Amino acid sequence: MGYNRNYKKSGLPGNLMVSFSVGMTFIYGGASVGLPFNNIVWLFAAIAALIDLGEEIAADAMDVQGDLLINSRSLAIRYGSKFALKISSYIFLFVILLTSVPFIRGWLPAIYLLPIAIMDVSIACSSLRLLKSGGNKTAGRKYIRWIYLGSTLGLLIFLLIRLLEA
Repeated sequence: MGYNRNYKKSGLPGNLMVSFSVGMTFIYGGASVGLPFNNIVWLFAAIAALIDLGEEIAADAMDVQGDLLINSRSLAIRYGSKFALKISSYIFLFVILLTSVPFIRGWLPAIYLLPIAIMDVSIACSSLRLLKSGGNKTAGRKYIRWIYLGSTLGLLIFLLIRLLEA
C-alpha cells in the first residue's frame, strides 16, 4: 500500500524499489537453503533485479497517458518515451553482459551456456523490438512479455540441469 500511495509516481526511485524487491527473492531463497553468500545466487539476484528495472522503465514508456493522470515523475514523462526505452535497452544490454560473468569466473560449466543463451537471445531480440516500437503500447507490452518468458524459460532450464546434476 505504501508503494502505491507514495512511491509509484516517484519514477525511478519507485522502479528501483520494485526491482530491489524482485532481486531479493533470490537472496532470500539462497539464505533459506544455507547459501546466503553464494556468487551465483547474488548474480541471479542482480540479473532478476535489472531485468525488472528495465521492464519497469519500458512499461512507464508504454503508459505515459496513465502516468500523467497520477502526476508520475517517470523517466518517460520527464525525458520522453524514446529516452526511457533507450535506458531500458541499456539495462537489458548490461544484463546480457552480466550473464557472461559465471563463465569468465569459472563458476559454472559450459552446459549452462544453453539456458543463458536462451535468456540472452530473448532479451536481445525483444529489447531491440521494444526500442523500435517507439512506445507503441500493444507491441511494447508484447516484447516485455517475451523478455520475461525467455528469462523464465532460461531459468527453468538452468534449474532442470541443476536437478539432473544432483
